[in-house]
Amino acid sequence: MLVKTYGSAVYGVDAITITVEVNIGQGINFLLVGLPDSAVKESHQRIEAALKNNGYKIPGKKIVINMAPADIRKEGSAYDLTLATGILAASEQIKADRLDDFVIMGELSLDGSLQPMKGALPIAVKAKEEGFKGLILPEQNAREAAIVEGLEVYGVSNIKEVIDFFNEESTLKAVDLNIREEFYKNLNNTNFDFEDVKGQENIKRALEIAAAGGHNVILIGPPGAGKTMLAKRLPTILPPLSLQEALETTKIHSVAGRMDTETSLITTRPFRSPHHTISDVALVGGGGFPQPGEISLAHHGVLFLDELPEFKRTVLEVMRQPMEERRVTISRAKFTVDYPASFMLVASMNPCPCGYYNHPEKECMCAPGMVHRYLNKISGPLLDRIDLHVEVTPVDFEKLSEKRLAEKSEVIRERVVKAREVQQERYEELNEIHANAMMGSKQLREICRIDEAGQQLLKNAMEKLGLSARAYDRILKVSRTIADLDGSTDIETAHLAEAIQYRSLDREGWAG
Repeated sequence: MLVKTYGSAVYGVDAITITVEVNIGQGINFLLVGLPDSAVKESHQRIEAALKNNGYKIPGKKIVINMAPADIRKEGSAYDLTLATGILAASEQIKADRLDDFVIMGELSLDGSLQPMKGALPIAVKAKEEGFKGLILPEQNAREAAIVEGLEVYGVSNIKEVIDFFNEESTLKAVDLNIREEFYKNLNNTNFDFEDVKGQENIKRALEIAAAGGHNVILIGPPGAGKTMLAKRLPTILPPLSLQEALETTKIHSVAGRMDTETSLITTRPFRSPHHTISDVALVGGGGFPQPGEISLAHHGVLFLDELPEFKRTVLEVMRQPMEERRVTISRAKFTVDYPASFMLVASMNPCPCGYYNHPEKECMCAPGMVHRYLNKISGPLLDRIDLHVEVTPVDFEKLSEKRLAEKSEVIRERVVKAREVQQERYEELNEIHANAMMGSKQLREICRIDEAGQQLLKNAMEKLGLSARAYDRILKVSRTIADLDGSTDIETAHLAEAIQYRSLDREGWAG
């Protein structure tokens, strides 16, 4: 008897429906075809033990299973339940009349219980697109998949529940999830707030500008000046995620297997902070079976690279193209996958190996030329993609001991949101551009026009401060954001002047 069941394979952040054809005929053999990997081939032993321990068995006949389309490699152990259901239906141990209505996925333990799987959300999205009535998967992944409206999602803990469901001996209860309620429940849930930061008003201002325009920023200062503390609070002033952004972010984390059982939707902007020993594959994604890297896990959020010069140069260089294109393409011999990677880069670094170059009180112990060599660990093309260079100075005792709380993140966020609304209106007709930092050369000429006084100021700054040519575009973009925060339609000289001071690392002689 020939029976078809349906599963799903995840490639990139999208899924492809897999048809599992099970045919039982004369003879004794078990053949699994359709480019299965080792984990899929091992399903035979898991299925056999799971069925035996629940009072069922694999028939002693010739079983041929084809996983179509046969030219796509099938990876992982989540096909166990799909295959087991097909075998049971083909051997008439369960009824096959409702199998066409469901996508069935899950890894089996030897006792028949189900283990959690990766990629539940993109699988649910694909099942809805292709008109399936429901999705049966492990209960640990049910809430995550249930955010797809119009699809019945059944979370099961044991294969016996699936068998009884198709034999109409019991019913399964679909997971009921209010997406809007889930989205707004934790939208503003955060453990950090800018009101905890004493002093550092100029740094807060720079981070507000970065958040308002989506600009990349680097913080340079001695140890203990508060660089990491400030960076961790940046997501609290970014605009809240829209529902569409939340779904995109959740899909990436689902594919990477980073969703916990209680979370159905990521509603706060991601903050990723990888250690400086990270490999280039772990940062941008890839591997034998491609997985999203840290830059994709930071999609619609912040990627924080602490102690930037300590990262391997090759690791930093592979980030350059994704930072421009806001996506990363992983190419293999037989397939290519794309992962979104639209993130804000926030980096921090000491000004020198000892950390005290330009410190107001402590003396730098580095040998002549060491500061310059230390900064040269970061390539010019990478610095070219960082709009704001901010010097962080230590906070004195009087500021630290103040009992008065600083401005709340909520208040700063309101100003940021207003500036972003102006930008959304400005770039309404441009699909790929949502913030000032994304502007190309054409938009820069049209949108960032400055008067004669501004041109003269910029010319003097570039000549006297020794600013590089690459700083020109960045200054214009940042000044446009400052004008948006100020509610100004034109870029004024004051906006340009403030933007110029955020180019520390471009100044001649800054590193001695």
